[in-house]
Amino acid sequence: MEARSTASPSTVLGRQLGDELRRLREASGLTTAEAAAALDCTKGKISRIENGRVTVRLPDLTAMLDAYGVTDEDTRTRLGTVAKKANRRRREGWWNQYGPVLADTYRDYIALEAIAGSIRTFQAQLIPGLLQLPEYIRAVTVASKQWQNGDEIEKFVQVRLARQERLAGPDPLHLWAVISEGVLLQEVGGPRVMHAQLEHLLAASELPNVTVQVLPFSRGAHASMFGPYVVLGFREEGALDVVLADNPTGSTWFEREAEVARYQDLFDAARTSALSPVESRTVIQRRAKEHRT
Repeated sequence: MEARSTASPSTVLGRQLGDELRRLREASGLTTAEAAAALDCTKGKISRIENGRVTVRLPDLTAMLDAYGVTDEDTRTRLGTVAKKANRRRREGWWNQYGPVLADTYRDYIALEAIAGSIRTFQAQLIPGLLQLPEYIRAVTVASKQWQNGDEIEKFVQVRLARQERLAGPDPLHLWAVISEGVLLQEVGGPRVMHAQLEHLLAASELPNVTVQVLPFSRGAHASMFGPYVVLGFREEGALDVVLADNPTGSTWFEREAEVARYQDLFDAARTSALSPVESRTVIQRRAKEHRT
């Protein structure tokens, strides 16, 4: 596969800009409704700008700074430069070439993953996407019935494999995955695919930047069993973690400090209950042999 740069459409820049705009709005005494009225837009748009979820067009930025009474030219110039960089990098992300194959939430996730320093994830049903083999990805994609033809399925497979490049290189992503033991038993793609997939998982778990733990059935009920989630951490000073959690109707982002803290606690509980990485490799190896044909 052609190598791709991990330079992202800096979602972190967008979030930093949004945080600063929120502080400026609050310092001016304006509510989101009053800011929306000044821009002739919805409160939702103001919230999405402040959360870094949408680009900030320069006319909108100017209108916001005017409404917030920001007259310092250095501040206005600096924020304008940040907005230009964030907008340019959003457009340059490699994933944009895959167009309609990617849902907006997934595209946002890839953009964040591309600049994250660490990922902590709990998976109850599937091998984490960053550790999946092509055959396993293809089987999951076909089963989801979200794509209409083989070409779309193969593009989705390519996207997931491209994401995996973040685990290599001079500045690799640190992945810590806790998976339910049931993930090792589910024959995604059949026994041959599962055998190869678990052998691949074993090899990946030996990487210095990858930690894999298995949460065995014997641990009983636990707080994370209600659904998979991913906690993304960033190296930038002051950058807050964000969480993407799956549910039966889609995926939900959590960015508020209290919400993120809840998922951080969930993950800490899961990893504490799980087998050690060494014990987990023993279980994975045993399950891999069971799938051998």
